[in-house]
Formats: sequence, structure tokens, C-alpha cells
Amino acid sequence: MATSSSPAAASAPLAAPGPHRRPGLPLRPSPTSLSSSCRANASPPAAVSSVSATATPNRWPRGLGLRCRASEGAAAAEEEEEAPLKVMISGAPASGKGTQCRMIVEKYGLVHISTGDLLRSEVSSGTEIGKKAKEYMDNGMLVPDQVVTDMVVSRLSQPDVRERGWLLDGYPRSYAQAQSLESINIRPDIFIVLEVPDDILIDRCVGRRLDPETGKIYHIKNFPPENDEVSARLLTRSDDTFEKVKSRLETYKQNSEAVIPTYSDLLNQIDGNRQVEVVFNEIDSLLQKICEDASANKLAKTNGKPQDSKDTTASKNEFRGIPTRLNNIPHSREIRKYFYNDVLEATRHAVEDKKIRLQIDINIPELNPEMDVYRIGTLMELVRELSLSFADDGKRVKVCVQGSMGQGAFAGIPLQLAGTRKILEIMDWGDYGAKGTFINFGAVGANEVDKEDNMFILIAPQNAVGNCIIDDMKAMTDAAGDRPVILVNPRLKDMPASSGVMQTMGRDMRLKYAASFETCYSFRLLYYAGSFYPIMGALRMAYPNKYEIYRRVDEPNRQERYVLIAEFVEKPTPDEITNAFRPRKKENEKSASGFCLVYRIARGINSVISVTMKRKTARSSRLHDVCRQR
Repeated sequence: MATSSSPAAASAPLAAPGPHRRPGLPLRPSPTSLSSSCRANASPPAAVSSVSATATPNRWPRGLGLRCRASEGAAAAEEEEEAPLKVMISGAPASGKGTQCRMIVEKYGLVHISTGDLLRSEVSSGTEIGKKAKEYMDNGMLVPDQVVTDMVVSRLSQPDVRERGWLLDGYPRSYAQAQSLESINIRPDIFIVLEVPDDILIDRCVGRRLDPETGKIYHIKNFPPENDEVSARLLTRSDDTFEKVKSRLETYKQNSEAVIPTYSDLLNQIDGNRQVEVVFNEIDSLLQKICEDASANKLAKTNGKPQDSKDTTASKNEFRGIPTRLNNIPHSREIRKYFYNDVLEATRHAVEDKKIRLQIDINIPELNPEMDVYRIGTLMELVRELSLSFADDGKRVKVCVQGSMGQGAFAGIPLQLAGTRKILEIMDWGDYGAKGTFINFGAVGANEVDKEDNMFILIAPQNAVGNCIIDDMKAMTDAAGDRPVILVNPRLKDMPASSGVMQTMGRDMRLKYAASFETCYSFRLLYYAGSFYPIMGALRMAYPNKYEIYRRVDEPNRQERYVLIAEFVEKPTPDEITNAFRPRKKENEKSASGFCLVYRIARGINSVISVTMKRKTARSSRLHDVCRQR
């Protein structure tokens, strides 16, 4: 078996982990600093700062993204930084676009960019672009698309926008403006359009009134003034007449029809004829989904390289991207990290779906006890990734390793777990005091369940010759109640008893209990029977997806890739896996082969009949000759 000698491949598996970014789920803001602007902030920066300033020392608030990891330096932190959110929003006059923009900015901290405000700002500041725009405006001419685009691009390049993200309000308004942005690779994450019927829009505009003293907007039916004094001074805007509103709506529709094709793949049309909060909740859910997908895509890697964000709608084999060269031992840090992230994402999804009895089966070469390259450090590193991730949410995690089983001469521990508890104690658990507070260690049994524990991770629980761990496990899960219990690489099949016979008493109950754990992640390589080389493919399942069978395909220049060839709702049997790799005959080939078979049978029957008739004729002829001679 080939062995890699590169420094990356030989790196120690117990090195301190880097800053954690949870896959597929929105990050929570740190108590001491704001998270990336792509994440929803519950309060503005000032409010967050005040909370952190008054926080009690040495106390970790639950659910606030407790940083349990040791940093690997500024370069690693910068690499982990996610791109900020980018939003375009469009809507007809009086569609409620301004209100929704305000609410988006308040929650996500994006920089609100409106071309009207931008024009006034550039002109008042006397910038070069502002001077050009002022010339056209003073002459009563529309500002050209290119001048407006230059203003927008200039604003988008400012540090605050690049750090916090942007919300483009009502821009682009023409096909030319949209194409100008496309040509310089400025593209939003989402294009939101507020849809409101024309009659509602007209009513909103025509009934709108302005208080010249306070600048407050009223509506004669929907939001009337507080008293007669305010009502007496209200004014109607010059462009809020029926004719002008109608004309503005037509202009908006023409502009919208010209722009939408450019962003058709990002388009989300929202019903704006509802309560403000209802509309915002729908927009908020869309933005949250974008943030979650961005985090998940960052962790989906192929051969250690981040997957292209455009592949989010690709087929599963392209999206998942199984690493290659998995028979090279030891695995590189990039390959190990890929599997840690893959396991973590599936497990988190299962826990969020209220699954409480979970099982992880990951059988890459380094974690396959049947191979001579088994590395307990890789298993410990995987457990640490899981534990620290849930501790980041303020959950108290109990990591459990079964102790010595049996009595007297039969006492012992499975070889796979020898020294595991000691390794847990000396591992690097970060610089933030996670060990002993949010992460504790224990054995397997009911007396290990404390009321402060939120979840339990059991490392490779397994039966041994003459001993069974299942009874202790069942007592522990009963004591845990509805708190999640996660088994990592369990081996719960029955083993021979001390007398050399299978443990038959209660065997059905034990096997039923072992099967009660739902698999949330499974991965193993597929080989020819009786060998570990070459790799034929892989079987993978990550909750909530199906079981996926991949074929390994050799490519030029000694490259390889994995291609999805079959999916199963339940775990496939060995026969189903074998059949998935067999080439399937086409229907016409099946019918042709069937026809050939029938034809051959018919020819065979005819041949038999012909030979029989000839023999009969020959016998009759000989008999006739004998009779004539006599």
C-alpha cells in the first residue's frame, strides 16, 4: 500500500485546531466581537459592545459562539473569513421597499446604497463623478447609465461596504446598467422583487400625505393623522397624482422587465401586499438560507480545495466531492479535515431535527481497525471536532470511553480503545477553558450521567470476548432521557462468551437495542472481495441524504475522481452494491438477446426433428431392402 511522505500528510493529528466555523448553520456572534456581516445580528454594534464590556469575567454565556479553539494565526483567521452578504431589491413606488430596506439594514448591518441618495451625495461632495452628474442634471437631462454605474462601483469599493456587505436599492434600473455590473463581476447573492397589485399601489400613492413640519408620511385611509391640526397642514406630493403614479408604474415595469433576465437565477418574488412584519420574515428567511449555504459550501472540499460556489445546484457527486488518493497513508490534514466537516455537518442536522440516538460509522483507512494503519489519534481528533462544535453553542458535552470490562482473569479493554482516556486528558482542547467546563470525560454507564450534561459522545463502544457493553449503554441512555447520545464507530455485534459459544441469553434484545441508533453519517471504501486494493468506489450517507454509491474513475495524468452511480433510501445490501457496479444492458439489447435465445432453441428443435426423420427414413429403407431380398 502506498504511503505518502509529504510534510502535510505526516502532520500530527492531535495538533491544536483552528478557529471553528460551523458548516451549514448560521454562526452566532461572539460575545466580544461581531460575526461576519453575512450573519444576522440581534442588535447594532454598539449594543453588542456594551454587553461584552459588562460581561462577568470567566463566564461563558450559553449559545453565544463560545470560542473553544486555539487560533492558528491571523492568516488562518483571514482565510476563514466569509464574504459579506450582497443584496439587490426592487419594487414599484409605494411597494414598501424603503421600509424593508430599513429592516434589512437594522438586522444584517448592510450598507444601504440608493442611487438617488448617492447622486445627491456625490454632487454635494464635488467629486469628479458628482461634477459630471451635475452637468446633466443642470441641463435637465437624465444622468447616463455609465455615470451612475461609476458612482455605484466607487461606493461598492469603499472599506465599509467590503466589510459589511451591501444592499442595492432600486439599482440597476436598465439592461445596460445590469450588464455594466456583470462585466466587472459585481453580482448579488439574491435579487428580491416586491410584488404589489397596481390598484393597491395607486391607492397608496394617491392617498399619501406629507407633514412639511415633521417630514412624517401619512395616508388618508390607512394611516390618518393624529388630529385636525396635523391634518390641516398636510401636503400632497406633486408626483402623487393618479396620472403621474400610473406613468411611474409603467416606467418601473419597463425597467424591471429589462433587468430581471440578467438575474433570473437569483430572482425571488415576494408578495408585498401583506403586513410589514410578514413580508420581512419571508425576506429574512431567504437571507438566512444564503448565509447557511455559504457556510456549508465553504466546508465542501475536493482534494483539499474549496468547492466553487456555483456548484451548489450541481449533482450530488459534484457537490460532495469525495477526496482522492485515500489509500495514501497517513492521510493529509486536508483529507482528515474534509471528513471531520462532513461528519460534523450531518450530525448537527440530525441533532437539530431532535434525533437523540445517533450513530457515526466512518471507515476510512486510518479509522479501519482491520488495517495495519489504524490511527487512534485521528479518531480522537474527530471526537474533538464534534465536541468543540457543540460546546461553541454553550452545550455541555460528556465524552465517554468504556472502562475495563469483566472480572479477574477476564478483565480487560478492547485493544482499539487502549490508552484512549489518557489521550483525551492530554489533548489540546484550546485556550478558552473548554475542558472541565463545557467538555468533560467519563466512562459508559448510568452513574456517568449528570444533570448538567446536555449530550453524550461515546467513543467506539464495543463488545469484547466474554463481555458485553450493551447493558451499560442501555442504562446510560435510559438515564440520559431525551438528551442526544452519539456513538462514534461502534462495534456492537455479539462476541463469543468465555466458554467459546455465542452469548445467546438476551441476544435478540441486545441486537434490537443496538439497531435503535439511527445512522447520521456513514462512509466506507469499496474494494474487491478479500483485498484492500484497488479502491472500486465508496458508500456514503450524510443525514438527511440517501445512501450514495460512488465509482472511482481513473483519469489521465494519474488523476482520479468519484462518480455517483446509485442511491438508496435504506443501506444497500452487498448484492445491491455489486449490481450497482455491473453495466446495465439496454432494453433493445435485452430484447435482442431474448430473440436470439428463442431463435437458437427453435433451430435446435428443428435439427433434432430433422435428424430423427432421417434416421426413421434410413431404417425404413433398410427394412424394405431386406424384405425384397427375401
